Amino acid sequence: MPTLPTLLLFSFAVLGLMVSPGPNMAMVVSQSLSHGARGGIVSAAGIFVADLIMTLLVCAGVATLVATWPPAFDVLRYVGAFYLVWLALQALRRHQRTLAHTPTKATLAEAFRSATLVSLLNPKALLFFLVFLPQFVDQQRGSVTLQLFVLGLVLSTIALCFHALLGVFSGRAATAFRGRTHAVRWLDRLQAGLFFGLAIRLLFLERQLRL
Repeated sequence: MPTLPTLLLFSFAVLGLMVSPGPNMAMVVSQSLSHGARGGIVSAAGIFVADLIMTLLVCAGVATLVATWPPAFDVLRYVGAFYLVWLALQALRRHQRTLAHTPTKATLAEAFRSATLVSLLNPKALLFFLVFLPQFVDQQRGSVTLQLFVLGLVLSTIALCFHALLGVFSGRAATAFRGRTHAVRWLDRLQAGLFFGLAIRLLFLERQLRL
């Protein structure tokens, strides 16, 4: 098990990384503007699940195999970009939705699924887990796999809290536009623009990970 000082240092490092704008933050803000605070919180939960899955992949050694197989990076990159473009087009085609409507279970499930898939299909996220977590592992402290899992769980939990709070604040900001049709249309366009921007960013990612 990691020591308490190691966990504290790790937690501060994670918090420092959380405040840097990235795809997950953009996804949460986008869904919050579109579906309110509940959409942002559900998106945060989707990212949490994706983080746990990537933690398990690192623990199982699968992440290393994926990272060492050159085509894997490009496959994830292109599939992720395609999915983001599809989400952008869906946002542009929304004409009947307004923020005055309460998000349905189907809508929230869609937000959860989108956040999970976007996070999982970002190859740099997997490389990040593969490079970042082992830096805080001490082989003298017992099972390396257990330490990796604990660190990944801590990271995922911190990210969940951060993104959930972000979703709540973004959702509250969006309530100012309730009932304003033109404003809602612009929010849809903003969401589409975020998705298109993330898709372009994903297409031009470099394989190397710089920390």
